[in-house]
Order: sequence, then structure tokens, then C-alpha cells
Amino acid sequence: MAKIRDRTISIAAEEEILGNVRNHLKGIVENTPEQKQETVRKEMDNFYKLYAKWRGGISDDLVWGNIRPLPETMLQGYSSLRKVDTDDIGVISKQLNKLVVLKLNGGLGTGMGLGTVGPKSLIRVRDNATFLDVTLNQIENLNEKYGVSVPLVLMNSINTDDETRNALKKYKGVTGSNVDVLCYMQSYYPRIDRETLLPCVKDYNNIDTNEGWYPPGHGDLYESLYNSGLLEKLIEAGKEILFISNIDNLGATVDLNILNHIMRANSKSQFIAEVTNKTRADVKGGTLIDYNGQAKLLEYAQVPPEHVDDFKCVKTFKIFNTNNLWISLEAVKDRVEKGILDRDIIENHKTLDDGRNVIQLETAVGAAIKNFPGAFAINVPRSRFLPVKQTSDLLLVMSNLYHLEEGVIKMSPLRQFPMTPLVKLGTEFKRIQHFLKRFQTIPDLLELDHLTVTGDVYFGRNVSLRGTVIIVANHGERIDIPANSLLENKIVSGNLRILDH
Repeated sequence: MAKIRDRTISIAAEEEILGNVRNHLKGIVENTPEQKQETVRKEMDNFYKLYAKWRGGISDDLVWGNIRPLPETMLQGYSSLRKVDTDDIGVISKQLNKLVVLKLNGGLGTGMGLGTVGPKSLIRVRDNATFLDVTLNQIENLNEKYGVSVPLVLMNSINTDDETRNALKKYKGVTGSNVDVLCYMQSYYPRIDRETLLPCVKDYNNIDTNEGWYPPGHGDLYESLYNSGLLEKLIEAGKEILFISNIDNLGATVDLNILNHIMRANSKSQFIAEVTNKTRADVKGGTLIDYNGQAKLLEYAQVPPEHVDDFKCVKTFKIFNTNNLWISLEAVKDRVEKGILDRDIIENHKTLDDGRNVIQLETAVGAAIKNFPGAFAINVPRSRFLPVKQTSDLLLVMSNLYHLEEGVIKMSPLRQFPMTPLVKLGTEFKRIQHFLKRFQTIPDLLELDHLTVTGDVYFGRNVSLRGTVIIVANHGERIDIPANSLLENKIVSGNLRILDH
């Protein structure tokens, strides 16, 4: 849960803490090479604002009784949007030329056992294409089809920037590559020593290897985009709307109906968040609520322990945040320059390798919704939320449940049910390299409802899984699912191994 400072500390003591932190941050800037000092100064100024807000308790504790579901004025059904006439190329092209696509590309593949090695966006997810390949292919097709120039902006972190830029080199000079790709790096803030309440670091050197530094969550997008100079350049180029999404959400493609809704002459929407109906798989996903008459993002980490079960209840909180956002570039510039872009702070406690207990302050990009009067949500189809966080998600995306069409991942028309199967894979499948070795080919999942696999299990070629399938290999035992097997509503346990001879 997000926390605020100890209210028992005197005002004088609090001012002394803030003064010490200011001096410490000033020292970090002074110890930075001169050519980087201006950039570091801006980042430390932003960090200090975040720190001062946290220490000052400006974000009061959540009053659970004030939470209400979003009213109809703040939540619109996707089906109610005016449908775009796909033959009206002129109107579509004009709107697309006002658009910028931004992908959050700061993450590593830790959820798939990659540790700190490489950007998640470079994992191959479908037809030998990476997340980055799929994204570029989507925009290439869009630009070619409508004769437009929608740029792709990647917000990288210190962990992903170098490798992402290297990966992009293969697209330069390639015939048919018509996407202007722009990269910038999100901020890096110092972790806070829990004992001294001071930053853990004294200089800005070796930030990629010094664990005293951290990226402060994707809520930093606004300030870091502004400080990079890209925000101003995009506005000068005539761009008006920023479409933001996670790069690992393969369903987050440019939606012409939503863009048209924003660009209509009578629309005053500066911030639109996409939500979708919550399922059992989404119980920890953030949700949008009406809090004292204003749309507000509520993250799992902010929920008081006594209300966690309420938060997970699908009947109480029926929607969750996809992190697909449509925002006015001019509105972002206005709020950053005025210093009025407030976001709730999430306080995370960590222990460093050297044993120090630290605090890192984070914010979420969607939490900025409360700063945009008239902001609302659109309840979109589930197909617009197709994240790949774990190998269980990867199994679905790599299977015949989906196909790749003009860079867009689409569910197979042969699937009789609109919902994706629920898949749970054991720890033996967590690391992507182990996952790939356990499947000679990806099984046929078209008629699968639920799959649970635990233990030392391997799949042969051309296996089909239907209905509910549970496979459990006990400790010390191994199960090999033979090639060309059909498992329909089956439980397989014990030891099964068929060897070729």
C-alpha cells in the first residue's frame, strides 16, 4: 500500500530532512560531468518534487468509503462510438497525421526468467518476430495503407536503451520501412536509504550498474518526454494526440474509431483511458474509479490490506485498466510547464545486495488522469488487451489461437469462443529457454478452455488440447505427451514416457 510520512515528526525536523536532501541532490549534480549537468539537474529537480510530496503527505490515505464505480458520464462503451467509414481515406489520413504512437519500452523479461538480460521487446513472440518487430510492422502497414506518417516513440530505460537502439539499426535503409522511430530515455532516480532518508548515491556515474539508481515507473513519461525535447518537436510537427501502451500488449494497436472520437470537432477529450471487463486472470490489475467526483486510477499496491478481497472481487470492480491511453500533447505540455501534473505515489521497499534497506518512489502513467477535467474511459473489447507477461501468455500467442495479419495479432476465426483459455504453467516453464525446450511444436489450442501443467512435462509434435486439461508430474517423475496426442477433458498424472525405437 502507498504510504506517507510519520505524522509525529515535527515541522522543524521535516524541514531539516528536506534541506539535507536538497543539499545531497545538489552534490550529485556538481559531481556530474559538465556536459550532463543540465540533464541531471532537471531529473534531480523532479525527484525532489516527488520526494517532498511523499514526505509532506500531500497524497492522503485512500478513504475507501469515498470510492464509487465510474458513472456513465465517465465510462463509455466501445460499441457506442461512431464507426469510421473505412472508405473515407481522406478523413482517416488527416486524423492519422495528427497521431503519435508511444510504446513503454523500459522493461526486462524478468517475468519470463530473463533476469536483467536484454529488453523484453526483443523476445520473439510470433512467426519469429519480436515485440518490436510486430509494433513496427503494424505502423508500417498503417502508414503505407493510408499514405501517412505516424511516428513511433519508444520510452526506454537505462536497461533497454542501448540494445533497443542497436536492434533498430536493421531497419535503417530497408526498403518499405516508412516509420520514423524516435527514442528517449526515462528518468533515473536515486533510491532512498530507510535509515538516513537520504539518497543512496553521491554521483551520477555508472548508473547502469549502481543499484542505488532506479527507473521511477512509467508515470515519469510526461516529464521525461518534455525534458527530452521530443514533446516540443512533435507539437511543432503538427502532432496532436499521443497513443500510449505497453510494448508487450500485442492488442494495443491504433484504433481508428477511438481516434475519430477524439478528433471530432466537438470533442474536448484531453485524456481517454481504455478499460476492459475484469476476469479471474485480472484480479490484481489496476482499475478506474470515481473518487470524489473525479476519475482516478486505483492500483493494487494502493489498496489497504483489509480491502484486498473487495478489490479482487469481479462483481465489485468490474473493469480494469489496460494502460492504453490517448492524451492531448498540448495538454501534457501545459500541465508539465505549470507543474500541476499530480500522480499518486507508490512506495516500494527493497533490500539491496549489500544489505541496505531502501525505498523507491514510483508513479503510474495512468494515474495522471485526475489532472485532466473531463477525462473518461472507454470499455473496449478484450482483444485490445493481449499482454505477454509470462510464458503462459507466450504459449497462447504462439499457438493457432492467433494469426498475424498486417502486423496485427488477431484471434483465429476458427475459435468458437471469444475468451482466451486460462493457462497455468509450473515453474519448470518459467524461463523462456526451458519453455521452448519442452514443446517440440506448440500444441493446437483452438478448443482449449483451461490448461494446468506442473512438474517435468514435455510435449511432442502436433499435440491437441481441448476442454480442460490438467497435467501433473510428481516430484522425480517425468511425463512425455506423445506426438499426435489428443487430450480432451483429461487429467494426466504420474509417470508417462514413450520413447521412439
